[in-house]
Amino acid sequence: MSDYRERKALIGGGAVVWTRTAGAGPQRVLPDGCTDLIWSGTGPDGELIVAGPDTRAHLASGPPGTRAVGLRFAPGAGPAVLGVPAHELRDLRVPLAALWPDAEVRRLAERIAERTAGRTDGGITGRAAERNTGWETAPGRVLEEAALGRLRTAEPPDPVLAAIVAGASRGTGVAGIAAAVGLGERQLHRRSLAAFGYGAKTLGRVLRLNRALDLARTGVRFAEVAATVGYADQAHLAREVRTLTGVPLSRLLAAPGG
Repeated sequence: MSDYRERKALIGGGAVVWTRTAGAGPQRVLPDGCTDLIWSGTGPDGELIVAGPDTRAHLASGPPGTRAVGLRFAPGAGPAVLGVPAHELRDLRVPLAALWPDAEVRRLAERIAERTAGRTDGGITGRAAERNTGWETAPGRVLEEAALGRLRTAEPPDPVLAAIVAGASRGTGVAGIAAAVGLGERQLHRRSLAAFGYGAKTLGRVLRLNRALDLARTGVRFAEVAATVGYADQAHLAREVRTLTGVPLSRLLAAPGG
C-alpha cells in the first residue's frame, strides 16, 4: 500500500504539493485536468519529470519504497510554468530537461539534492536540518521556488480560463461555455487545448468524474452520486468511471487509497 499526502502549495492558485512512497504494485493515477512537476527518488540523484494532463488513468510503477514529491498545478495553470501548451503533454510523462534548458534543470536537481541531504542556505546540518528539510519537505519547497521564479516572468493567465473551468465544473455544455466567455466554439477549443490539454467537453467529463468519486468515497449510494453530479443514471456513471479509470467504480473505491 502506498503512502500519499498533500498540502496546499505556497504558490496558491489551487496548486498542491504531494508526497508518495510507493507500495507493492502499480499506483492508479486518475485523470484530474492537472499537470505535475515531479521529483522522483529513482537513481542515485533522483529525476525530474513532468506529468501531462491525462485522458485515462495512468499506472505509475516503481520499486516499493520509491519516493516521489510533486507540485500539481490546477487545471490551466501548468503551461505558464512549464513553458509549453498543455496538449503537447497530454497523456505523457517526459523528462523536465525536454522542456527546460539543461542548466536550469541541473541547478534545480542540485538544490533538491543539497536540501534533501540536510543542508540549508543557513548552514544548518545534521538532525536539526533533517527535521525541517527531509525528503518530504525539501523537494516540494524547491519545486515551489522554481515555479514562482517562472511565474514572475510568465505572461498573465488567460482571463477566460477560470470561467471555462467553472462552466465545465457545473456541467455546462460547450456552446453554453463559449457564449459565457464570449468565444466561438472553435476558439474555445483552441484555448482549452493550450490550457488544459483537451477541449472543454473532455475537461467537464474529467472534473465530473472527480466530483463523483469524492462523493462516493463518503459512502453515498451510487445512484444518488449519479443524480447529484449530473449523470443520466447509475449506468451512465458506471460507464464513465470504467472508461476514464479502467476499472469499475466498486473496485476503484475498494483499492488502497481509492
